[in-house]
Amino acid sequence: MVEALRSALSSEMERDERVILLGMDIGRLGGVFRVTQGLLERFGPDRVVDMPLAEGAIVGSSIGLAIGGLIPIPEIQFLGFTHQAMHQIGPQLGRYRYRSRGRFSCPVTIRAPFGGGVRTPEFHPDAIEAQFVQQPGIKIVCPSNPYDAKGLLLESIRDPDPVLFLEPQRLYRIERAEVPDTDYQIPLGESRLAHEGKDLVLVAWSAAVELSLRAAEQLAGEGIQAAVLDLRTLVPLDVDGLVRAASTSGRVVIVHEAPLSGGFGAEIAATLQREAFVAMDAPIERVASWDTPYPPGLLENHFLPSVARVVEAARRIVAY
Repeated sequence: MVEALRSALSSEMERDERVILLGMDIGRLGGVFRVTQGLLERFGPDRVVDMPLAEGAIVGSSIGLAIGGLIPIPEIQFLGFTHQAMHQIGPQLGRYRYRSRGRFSCPVTIRAPFGGGVRTPEFHPDAIEAQFVQQPGIKIVCPSNPYDAKGLLLESIRDPDPVLFLEPQRLYRIERAEVPDTDYQIPLGESRLAHEGKDLVLVAWSAAVELSLRAAEQLAGEGIQAAVLDLRTLVPLDVDGLVRAASTSGRVVIVHEAPLSGGFGAEIAATLQREAFVAMDAPIERVASWDTPYPPGLLENHFLPSVARVVEAARRIVAY
């Protein structure tokens, strides 16, 4: 995924000279995870800009640059650090088109790694994506594999509105996949059926998709056929695809890394309650992290959703 993201950034910077990168340590260091490695040497310091440790300044600068005609791609080192830029992301970035009556758009794509499983310190793994769903005007993209990462990033950069592009740090280097060198885009708001199954559907996004696929494999050994739906984007949400997948079996387990209460899984459950109520044959289950602060790294396996917990939830609703 690291290479796929870098490929998208470099090809878009080559295609459109208005595209610039800015963030802490993205230039000389190449980013914490080396996604931007080599881009400073290729495109120069005017287009790959090392910024101070000031998330609000990074996003605020991006807003001004976008209004001025550029296409900024700021990187926030970890999604948990966006709390230091909330005053810029929601009240400013998300509202600028509305506030200006459509005169100004803000084509800003904020890249931010998030999620657990790599023993990072406090604040680094926080999955707070649902907080941004409450910021109208911000699109939220959550790739789960290298192919989607490149196609969704290219689509996000070319979108006239702001996008929060969330990268699962656990999956940066966990798998390899065929990714075309050519230019391709994946439309926002289109989910992907990652695995077919007739007994239930596991609904997930980002790293939880990979987890759900492993759970589906274990369930298959027990004779339970679980589909896996990769939402890809939370905003816009593919309601039609979600309803179609849920209606096939009438049984749904939602899997995400954020704590259970107030997580985006609750929004999915509410959507299915309204749009697919008659098709449901069992209560909708949610498998998430616990409602506690994120623990030290040695305890995160007990905090995060696991294959065992997903399998247990699947057994429960299939037997309902």
